[in-house]
Amino acid sequence: MLHFSAESLEALKDRARRELLAAGDAAGAAAVTKFQALSSLVWHCFTRARRKAPDQSTVCRAAINNRTHLRPQLPTKYFGNTIYAISTKAVTAGDLLARGHGWAMAAVGRAVAAHTDADIWARVAAWMAKPVVYTLRYFDPNGVMMGSSPRFEMYGCDFGWGTPLAPRSGRANKFDGKASLYPGREGGGSIDAEVVLTPEHMALLEQDDEFWAAVSPDKPCPPAVGKN
Repeated sequence: MLHFSAESLEALKDRARRELLAAGDAAGAAAVTKFQALSSLVWHCFTRARRKAPDQSTVCRAAINNRTHLRPQLPTKYFGNTIYAISTKAVTAGDLLARGHGWAMAAVGRAVAAHTDADIWARVAAWMAKPVVYTLRYFDPNGVMMGSSPRFEMYGCDFGWGTPLAPRSGRANKFDGKASLYPGREGGGSIDAEVVLTPEHMALLEQDDEFWAAVSPDKPCPPAVGKN
């Protein structure tokens, strides 16, 4: 579990803005979000840690909440799971690393913007016509998958044990290239990220100066308490 302070995330956003403005994309620069900036960092650094060939294709996927994208929107208290996985267009590892964070952030932003009411219902119709049960083998081993959300309330539930120390998601749905985002315990727009890579890839990520420059080691997540 890694911690990204609000200040670090703002620095990532600012870097993406400057790159997009330099490329003449003022609209993209104005639409930068923390999620997109952090997704760009993860996508770049995971790809670099995997040491993929420059011509190897890669994508950035994200689990997205359908509630606010449907028209009309679902009620905020709708009790059910309604998510889809969105994806950027495929790009080679060499092009991704050469194009910079502004380009990658904008690619994530386009994938989010394309997830409309019409797109959701088209995917529902396609699934109804040909149902499929998703398994881990459907995930691209060369891509990254952003899961959970820093918008979820993780610290407001008290079952008599006191305020939660930190969220943990257990062993389910874990695979190489997965990153789960949660609100930072300190609040203020910070994010805690649970990242999953194979041991060899994680060892290389631990040597990535760009990645660790964005992590905030001065306020680490507290360790898990008790037994699993």
